[in-house]
Amino acid sequence: MGRIVDLCGEIAAVAEEGPEGLFLAPEDLARLRSDWSEEDIEDGLSLVHESLVQGELVDAADSLSARLVDLLGQLGKASAFRSPEEEGPRLSVDVVGQIVRRVARLEEILEVFREGSPPDRRGFDDLQRRLADLGIAEPMETETESEDNESPDDGE
Repeated sequence: MGRIVDLCGEIAAVAEEGPEGLFLAPEDLARLRSDWSEEDIEDGLSLVHESLVQGELVDAADSLSARLVDLLGQLGKASAFRSPEEEGPRLSVDVVGQIVRRVARLEEILEVFREGSPPDRRGFDDLQRRLADLGIAEPMETETESEDNESPDDGE
């Protein structure tokens, strides 16, 4: 296992990204061929590329999810939650519920990968509770929720 990690480290250090994915300059490829089989080099290139793509995916998903938590969190206030019903919804409550469920799952997964602090979930968690009251979405239990179950916007 250690050898393949060494190979991937070497590839990551010298590989360049092109339209078809990662590639090695001819001199780097020749140097690696002296110690590695063609198949090992191709596997290493694939692993390094997948790792880079996964990192980009996590970054993009983290950014998108944080913005959606913030946006959907605005609907957590009672007045904002009633507003789409009174003014004519742009998104149905069912669609909001579907988005909330998917973002909640994404947030769960991102906790493992996120490097910075997570977004403020208070409004988003309030929205989940309101949807759960309608039977549309189950609220997610969070550490802060279990410590302080009262929300300042519940009375609106």
